[in-house]
Amino acid sequence: MRDMAQSPQGVDEPALPRLGGRRSSYRERVADALRAALVAGELRPGQVYSAPSLAARFGVSATPVREAMLDLAKEGLVDTVPNKGFRVTVVSERQLDEYTHVRALIETPTVADLARTADRVSLEALRPAAREIVAAAAAGDLIAYVEADNRFHLSLLALAGNAHLVEVVADLRGRSRLYGLTSLVEAGRLLASAEEHLELLDALLARDEKAVHEIMTRHLGHVRGLWAAAGD
Repeated sequence: MRDMAQSPQGVDEPALPRLGGRRSSYRERVADALRAALVAGELRPGQVYSAPSLAARFGVSATPVREAMLDLAKEGLVDTVPNKGFRVTVVSERQLDEYTHVRALIETPTVADLARTADRVSLEALRPAAREIVAAAAAGDLIAYVEADNRFHLSLLALAGNAHLVEVVADLRGRSRLYGLTSLVEAGRLLASAEEHLELLDALLARDEKAVHEIMTRHLGHVRGLWAAAGD
């Protein structure tokens, strides 16, 4: 599990990853990590976070954090709180159900079609991301899990050749909240969910459209179950 950091209220919180590398700007990396933290439920709905406190957890200056949070505010993921910081928006059960429904309508048939249309080289190129998901699950690294999961699914959908479809799903995924991830880690069940990505790839490579449809249906059902786990 991640190291813990003290919130301004003195409550232990999961420490966000320290950022580095030259792949993209700090602002982009911070925004990506914040989205993952939101989806993983590590930044809690209704709670206010200041840019300086988040910057300390990232190990960067407050400026890229503040800029990234403003980007997330434009996406409706957080609200600005004058002189305090940013409040994580609350997502209702009905909204989560609607997100799941729309994702199922889009993703399940699209991915099933890829069993007929996607070339083997492109599918195999997704295996490292699928293995990253499994490794993150085994390590209990929720943010890395969400980031790799997002990369895998959006890259898979991109093979259908519809950029707008990918944008719609990316937006829905960003608005989601997987509150149950922590409980799955503690129960030792997240690894089994992660391994579904490798199962999906194998079914796609086997050109088994029926199996792909079944795996996608099961996988999205697990996602909704994670949301429901928040109320358990």
